[in-house]
Amino acid sequence: MLRLTELKLPLDHDPAAMLPAIAARLGVAESAVVRFAVAKRGNDARRKNAIQLVYAVDVTLSEADEADVLARLAGDSHVRPTPDTTYRFPVKAPEGWHAGEGERPVVIGAGPCGLLAGLILAQMGLKPIIVERGKAVRERTKDTWALWRKSVLTPESNVQFGEGGAGTFSDGKLYSRIKDPRHLGRKVLVEFVKAGAPDDILTEAHPHIGTFRLVTMVMSMRETIEKLGGEYRFGTRVDDFAVETDAAGERRLAGLHLSNGEFLPARRVIMAVGHSARDTFEVLYNRGVHIEAKPFAIGVRIEHPQSLIDQARYGACAKHPVLGPAAYALAHQASNGRAVYSFCMCPGGRVVAAASEEGRVVTNGMSQYSRAEFNANSGLVVDITPERDFPGHPLAGIALQRHWEERAFVAGGSNYQAPGQKVGDFLARRPSSEFGSIVPSYQPGVHLTALEECLPDFVTDALREALPVFGRQMVGYDHPDVVMTGVETRTSSPVRITRGKDLQSLNTRGLYPAGEGAGYAGGILSAAVDGIRVAEALAADLLAG
Repeated sequence: MLRLTELKLPLDHDPAAMLPAIAARLGVAESAVVRFAVAKRGNDARRKNAIQLVYAVDVTLSEADEADVLARLAGDSHVRPTPDTTYRFPVKAPEGWHAGEGERPVVIGAGPCGLLAGLILAQMGLKPIIVERGKAVRERTKDTWALWRKSVLTPESNVQFGEGGAGTFSDGKLYSRIKDPRHLGRKVLVEFVKAGAPDDILTEAHPHIGTFRLVTMVMSMRETIEKLGGEYRFGTRVDDFAVETDAAGERRLAGLHLSNGEFLPARRVIMAVGHSARDTFEVLYNRGVHIEAKPFAIGVRIEHPQSLIDQARYGACAKHPVLGPAAYALAHQASNGRAVYSFCMCPGGRVVAAASEEGRVVTNGMSQYSRAEFNANSGLVVDITPERDFPGHPLAGIALQRHWEERAFVAGGSNYQAPGQKVGDFLARRPSSEFGSIVPSYQPGVHLTALEECLPDFVTDALREALPVFGRQMVGYDHPDVVMTGVETRTSSPVRITRGKDLQSLNTRGLYPAGEGAGYAGGILSAAVDGIRVAEALAADLLAG
């Protein structure tokens, strides 16, 4: 079978046009094509009024025809044998395997990374224990809505903490730029479809699921893990780590002190805690686990009418049912040396309250599968680095995040409303006093003010320079009525829990840092892939005896 990529057809092409296009591209007769199937579909919108669909297609020819095509098109990078994307377990527990004292693997965190790590361990026959400080996803959803509707924050159950992780209350994007030679991303998508995700995530170039579907998927995957012998412990925080030093002077994990008073013996633990587990990072640091500061970004959420984004990206093709609501990606290198870029863009969605600590305001973006709400929103953020902005301590980035989140809480009225400002006022350096044509979506509400109160000067300077640049790239992007809401601080983890080639902590055997919180992923798919890789490494070490 051959994989043909970059096959372009008009937006409104007849389905029957696919076969002749494939045959022409391969230089064979149509009758030589035994069958074909779409592997991926995206679009090329660089010419707004002549948008093309771009396909990757798996094509079956006769053996002789396939050999001829590969020989004739040997220099064509868009014609190759179809890759084998079948997932194969590198190891599996023998039948009847039983874990000894402390040998049962533990996963801390039930977000995308922990969920896939737990699933792979369960499928390998290793009966993992998943420890999650938050609640099961249904109960967690009620607590999250309490913040959005009633300004009531539950610190252990919110957008950041609970089954499904922060990705549950997001756009549910399932694409990334990670290198994936083993096609582990495909394994993730296949498991998601088994759990109830739409089949089109297997073929769309930029698949997404949306919050409501993610909730039911997470529940289904939990049921699968439990049927395979896995165990969940919700509402249970890891308060400390027991670390021993052996006769050779090597540090080894011995177990976990849990918030319910229990000591859980554990010699192999996957750390999949997410980027907001600040107290856990502090405990790890105090226990001597190697941890370092890493770059992240801070800024705002910016909201436009989705129709404006559709028109700017698709022109006359806006609202075409095949295209759906438009997304965008923008970047600018500001004169103060800062990179400004869009982040986690949510078409047809809303800005949500994402705080996990009392007295602090954090924003994030979310969409449902339909992406049918009136506004588009995106993070608009500015890069920061440890060397330049928070030197001197591995946890200094956490202190910086907390400082600006506290300032945002006060600027918003000290009631979990978010501070906001219209772009026209922001560029003119005056506080906003009333909304224009764009109504922000953030709940429990937006308090108009000046965003200088809750952002560093270098951030506001870079944003003021970038907005007119983006306005020239996308007409209307810097419209005076566009609303910016602060603050966006949880773009990625401010720390990296460093690990070696065996994926264990650099200085603590048995501890497997994983996913976004450990500094090794960014987004649902890459976190889930990292969870698979770390689960495989743990299983190989455990079953090696």
